[in-house]
Amino acid sequence: MYRVHGDYRSGNCYKVRLMLHLLGSSYAWVPVDPLRGETRSADFLQKNPNGKIPVLELDDGSYLWESNAILNYLAEGSEFLPNDPRLRTQVLQWQFFEQFSHEPYVAVARQIKMQGLLEARGHEYEGLRKEGYRALSVMEQQLQRTPYLVGDRYSIADVALYAYTHVADEGGFELERYPAIVAWLARVASHLRHVGMLELVPLGDAKT
Repeated sequence: MYRVHGDYRSGNCYKVRLMLHLLGSSYAWVPVDPLRGETRSADFLQKNPNGKIPVLELDDGSYLWESNAILNYLAEGSEFLPNDPRLRTQVLQWQFFEQFSHEPYVAVARQIKMQGLLEARGHEYEGLRKEGYRALSVMEQQLQRTPYLVGDRYSIADVALYAYTHVADEGGFELERYPAIVAWLARVASHLRHVGMLELVPLGDAKT
């Protein structure tokens, strides 16, 4: 059984939880709080020397880190990762987009608001919102053409971008500007094995 070391409030950790639920895989959740410095402990750094969550612990005691890399590992051989090389490349394209053009803006703006740091980081926040809206516009254009980010099938590209997009309003983003994104969010959430970001599940138990 997998062990996931992470924080329920983190979108990057949520990606891994959501993927495990979509696959119907059992896992144990090991809470790690970065705000308390727990990702900098000697024990945690043995799991991920980069000191970040999530970390996926495998049965053999080895560890995988970086949320999108973990998604690719978990989804191998499943319906959520296409076999066709061109479609796989498009999945990677959206995952790179998420980490470099979306998450650094949408997620950090959310963090600033949730931690009550708007007054201290107001100028930075406005810049983050500008770039975050640009990223959302790119997604909107694609989702006007296809129901999911890579054509007609729900894939890990959608998992990667759903994580922080569905809570973008917590960062001050007005998602109603993007009707195709709003429809896509509902589509993703309608999956029978979907789990919410803060929907707690008993350790060792995943939806089936």
